[in-house]
Amino acid sequence: MPYGEKTEAQLIEFADKIFKFFEEKKAKAVVMACNTTSAVTYEKLKNNYNFKIYPIIQSVCSTIARLDKVHKLGIIGTPATINSHAYLKEIKKYNPDIKVFELAAPDWVRIVEEHRINQPQSILQVSKILDVMQEFSPDKIILACTHYPYLTDILKRFLPEDKFIDPSIYFAENIKKDLEKNNLLNDKFEYEKFYVSSNPENFKMASELFYKLKDLPELKNI
Repeated sequence: MPYGEKTEAQLIEFADKIFKFFEEKKAKAVVMACNTTSAVTYEKLKNNYNFKIYPIIQSVCSTIARLDKVHKLGIIGTPATINSHAYLKEIKKYNPDIKVFELAAPDWVRIVEEHRINQPQSILQVSKILDVMQEFSPDKIILACTHYPYLTDILKRFLPEDKFIDPSIYFAENIKKDLEKNNLLNDKFEYEKFYVSSNPENFKMASELFYKLKDLPELKNI
């Protein structure tokens, strides 16, 4: 952590190890929820495994590009995501006329990870990025990192909440439709297991932001 500051070679190495791990576990599909790895590694690795991969950026841009009354679109993401121009390229495939402005927010991931959301310095860091973005006057702003929607309480102090797009909403809907179409959707939630690359206890603490973990006999270091 954070992925957004890793090199392309590091990201490919990490993603390949993760996918091979899931292959050993006989996964039927893998969700690439991280915008950074979706941006940098998906095209290079997508055909190397025996399961379907759902990458967030490539899965949601066709929907976002066709949203009504969106002529100017802002993208706030990690440095790696922004430097890849993945959102720009994908959005332009479906709507070549839309104007896109990309902006990196390298500090935002750490604000969330370190539970500093309500600290004055964190609010200042968020407001500075939004000030730059507002010079572009976007109709909508994509929060192009899984961590960023957890900053919504700060974001809506400066701009209307409906100005922001959490792409994970479209992502989940698209995955569900595709699993249904391919007869792969399981209608029962049978069990959950969590495998983390390091520091399981830190993961347990950080996860409290979005999910209440029970006792974790299945929480393992890989």
